[in-house]
Amino acid sequence: MASTGTAAAGGGAAPGPADSASPGPQRPAESGDLADRLEAYRTELTGYCYRMLGSAFEAEDAVQETMVRAWRGHARFEGRASLRSWLYRIATNVCLDLLKGSSRRARPMDLSSPSGVRNPIGTELPETAWIGPVPDARVLAGAGDPADTAVARESVRLAFVSALQRLAPRQRAVLILREVLSWSASEVAELLGSSVASVNSALQRARATLAASGDGPSAAPQRPLDDAQRALLARYVDAFERFDMAALTAVLHEDCTVSMPPFALWLRGRADAVSWMRGPGHACAGSRLVPLAANGMPAFAQYRAGGTAWAIQVIDLADGRVAGLHSFLDTERLFPLFGLPMRYAG
Repeated sequence: MASTGTAAAGGGAAPGPADSASPGPQRPAESGDLADRLEAYRTELTGYCYRMLGSAFEAEDAVQETMVRAWRGHARFEGRASLRSWLYRIATNVCLDLLKGSSRRARPMDLSSPSGVRNPIGTELPETAWIGPVPDARVLAGAGDPADTAVARESVRLAFVSALQRLAPRQRAVLILREVLSWSASEVAELLGSSVASVNSALQRARATLAASGDGPSAAPQRPLDDAQRALLARYVDAFERFDMAALTAVLHEDCTVSMPPFALWLRGRADAVSWMRGPGHACAGSRLVPLAANGMPAFAQYRAGGTAWAIQVIDLADGRVAGLHSFLDTERLFPLFGLPMRYAG
């Protein structure tokens, strides 16, 4: 990602009184120009808030609050830092406020051991329990430096966002700003009203926590799909839509995982995944999959037979196989988020 340059992070008016102050009189052209300048940062700010909060919906709310505070406080900003740095300072404070007293979001596999195929699916947990999916277009900027793009894609993976939630909120902000967005320690220190030594200490602790979790940044960041991966996904779609268990077995990794938020139940291993599809999951026969892009990963909208919206599937690939199949069942919120109709008419 591009660094913040030489401007001091957060050197403008601090969120607080300045954020709630009424701006001075603005001519229509000035108001339009400010709105356009703020809007230019919406995607990257949404990506930042999503990494902080683990929810696309909370991230969008946080960014909207950031924009409102920036609009109201802009008259007192006075350009003492870059607009980008100032917006990140506001967004950080908004996220830290939202995280006060909240429990961390997670994936099913972060909370319990794998379930058996015959285990009851259990009751639904609230949306606030889970890391949710997010459309790539909401959090990843367009064309840019390929290395920066790869880091950005890696840093919105479900596993990585889940690992971030293990960190204390300020550690989380430090790691994202330093490791993902390439801010300097001095810039982060100024943003947080802290010292460089404190920032470096927080970063060291955050790295250690991620290393212990096993879900830190990959040594091979997520890159655009290659021909072999696209062919694998085509085989997966064909097998799933025909509900051909032999063909599905052939594309699944031996140690694949299956999860279905908002249920805590999850499965590990190709044999259990296929047994589930033959048993409790047999109602998925006749489904149609519509390709999407979510969390820097391939994804699909699943419509069951008859065209009913059923799930957003986010797919992990590893070693030439499908290593993770994560089906998010909150269709009433997620399908509109991805711009999808509630019924399949194809």
